[in-house]
Order: sequence, then structure tokens, then C-alpha cells
Amino acid sequence: MSVRTNALAVLLLVLTIYTTITDAAALTASVPQRGKSCYFAWVDQKYEKVGFYFAVQEGGDFDVDYTLISPHDKIILHGEKSSQEDFVFTANEAGEYSFCFENRVSTHEEKLVDFDITVESEPRLELPLAKAALLRDQSSPVEESMSKIDSDLTSIERTLRYFRLRDNQGYVLVDHTQHRITRYSIFQALIILGMSVGQVYMVKYFFDRGSSASRFRV
Repeated sequence: MSVRTNALAVLLLVLTIYTTITDAAALTASVPQRGKSCYFAWVDQKYEKVGFYFAVQEGGDFDVDYTLISPHDKIILHGEKSSQEDFVFTANEAGEYSFCFENRVSTHEEKLVDFDITVESEPRLELPLAKAALLRDQSSPVEESMSKIDSDLTSIERTLRYFRLRDNQGYVLVDHTQHRITRYSIFQALIILGMSVGQVYMVKYFFDRGSSASRFRV
């Protein structure tokens, strides 16, 4: 009973102290045509891990320009015409980081972007050496299991978002193809109708001309 109680106490201590503190924001942004949308995340201290993920779910060719700017206006990441990206970087400065999307190519359609920004930090516990060693020995398997579960869940989430992106792209492609086929069918039907009417008038014209010529000869 005592061993089980100690193990439970260690587990609770690990969960409350060594658990990674994560500030995350999962959002959906609408980027207007020829417009720009920026979002911000605060990093408390240097060398924290910052995750940045986005996927264009609707609009045009499913692409957008993105820029990540440091607190001192230094460009960290930049890309053009990207549909989906996933980055993790180390923040070398504390302060406010800017995450911007720009839709400067499309002039008719706005873009709908799903994205999340994650800031992680790991606080340290000040313990005597003997207690810290005991806690480390007892908590390592738990930490590894928690890390693996977190990694697996993140992978599943990314996979689901990727399938959602592909599903939206496929739907838009089918919808555009259907509209093109409809327009082409209507245009083809109008051409056939015009040719038919033209043929009727041509035949009528030749018959009327023949009747008039024969009447003059008589």
C-alpha cells in the first residue's frame, strides 16, 4: 500500500511540475482579396519552442503568402503561394511575434485559413539533489509515455487537417469542373441551335429564289 501511495504521489508531482506548459491558439482567419491579416503571440523568455501551422481551406488555388516576424521586426520565415506549412522554431528573443498572411495574388476571392500558434515552456523545479534524482528516476517512463501520446495526438491532428484540406480542394475542383461542363454544354447547344436555324433559312432562301426565277421564265 505504501509503495502504491508513493508511486501515485510521484505521478501527481510529475504531472503538476514537469508537465510542459503550452499556450496554444487554434483559429480560422479570413484573408480578403489583395489584403493582409496578422496575428500575434507573446513569448515570455528566450529559447522557448514556438510552433506555427496553417492550411488554406477555401479560396482560389488554395495558396497564400506568409511571413513570420520577430519582436525586433526581423523576418524569420517567409513563403509565397503555399497551401499548407508546419514549422517549429526556437525563439531567440522574448516579446511579441507576428504571423501574417497575405492574399496579394487573388483579386476576386478571399482565402479561408486554419492555423494554430503554439508556445511551449518547461519550468524547472528546485529540489535537493537526492529528491531530484529520485523524482527523475521515477518520472522518466511517465514523461516518455506522455511525450509519445502528445506526439501521436499531434500527428493525428495534422493528418486530419491534411485530409480536410484535400477534401476541400477536391470539392472545389469538382465544382469548378461541373460549372465549366455546364457552360460548355450551353454554349454548344446555342451553336447547334444557331446552325439549325441558319440551315433552315438557307434552304428557304434557295427555294424562294428558285421559285422566283422560274416564274420570270414563264
